[in-house]
Amino acid sequence: MFRAGNTWEWACRSVWIVLFCILLPLAEQGCSGRSSPPESPSRGGLRAAIPVAVATVIKKNVPIDIQAVGTVEASSTVTIKSQVSGELMQVFFREGDFVKKGEELFKIDSRTQEAQLNQAQANLAKNEAALAQIEANLARDIAQQKYAQSEATRSRSLLEKHLVSKEQAEQSNSNAEAAEATVRADQAAVQSARATIEAAKADIANARVMLSYSSIRSPLDGRTGNLVIKQGNIIGPNTELTTINQVEPTYVTFSIPETQLPSVKKGQTVTVSQQNSPSSQESGALFFIDNAIDPTTGTILAKAVFPNRDHKLWPGQFVRVSLRLGTKQDALIVPSQAVQTGQDGSFVFIVKPDQTVESRPVVSGMHVDGQIVIDKGLAPGETVVTEGQLRLAAGNRVQIRADGAP
Repeated sequence: MFRAGNTWEWACRSVWIVLFCILLPLAEQGCSGRSSPPESPSRGGLRAAIPVAVATVIKKNVPIDIQAVGTVEASSTVTIKSQVSGELMQVFFREGDFVKKGEELFKIDSRTQEAQLNQAQANLAKNEAALAQIEANLARDIAQQKYAQSEATRSRSLLEKHLVSKEQAEQSNSNAEAAEATVRADQAAVQSARATIEAAKADIANARVMLSYSSIRSPLDGRTGNLVIKQGNIIGPNTELTTINQVEPTYVTFSIPETQLPSVKKGQTVTVSQQNSPSSQESGALFFIDNAIDPTTGTILAKAVFPNRDHKLWPGQFVRVSLRLGTKQDALIVPSQAVQTGQDGSFVFIVKPDQTVESRPVVSGMHVDGQIVIDKGLAPGETVVTEGQLRLAAGNRVQIRADGAP
């Protein structure tokens, strides 16, 4: 009995020991509320590599451009106004049409001007007839003057021989002087008649000019604007009818920083593009630089001329302007997104051969087609990080991801 009891007691103790060994870990897990953490990939002191996108620093010749915002201007703007009174009989174009130089635009009632021209021509004919009569009288009086002078000469000869009386000789001299005065009067009348004729001719010329104003023609090639006065209205002198803008060629006005003025010269290439379509570009040439710098902005006004044969540029339009100053030889360039800005200025992350990164300060220059010129801080062939900089710090290990990888 004693041996059997001891055996039973030992068996019970063994069972409790086994159950305790099994239930203790489960109880600890239940109290903690979590399972055992998986094995960390960074055990042993190694950090996971950060995926980044990179680019190589390259050396090439890059153009030196000045970027600005410009305004398109018509090369010439003409406001069409009437110069005579009358009814607007006919309009030969539609609003917004392109017209050629010399093309008829408006027709004004010309009956008044035609009547004035006819009257001036009639006055000229009358004055010419009067001149002819005066010239005939002059010829007659000249003949009479010659006769009177010969009579006076003969009377003086006969008086010396005492063949005529002194009174007769004096009468002959008086007749000769009267004839001479008549001739001088006729000559003055001829000059007056000729001046009257010249005035009549001037009246005719003026009447023809006024008659020409009844037909208004375009003074240049351009595009018409809004028609202010419609056909059938009565207009007077100096009445505005429409406006014509010459858009071929056209001008673009923009401002240049005064620091770049020494590099700016007439004839340099200027490229413009529309605000909503940067790929559509027009090329022109710089032809005007203002004679003074604006002290309030530190810029100087410049103008470029563009052929504008396809009429893409419209007066008043804002465009992007790029003035080509020259070419920078052997410049180092990287994508613009590679350059970051910190408290100490611009910097880039350099990927070293051991796949770790280094933060290096740089001096950046101008932007060229999504790339930026590095004036100082990089060498050709170095690798810079272009995406993923927010997760980086100096000394981090990186993994260069394939193109297109997220």
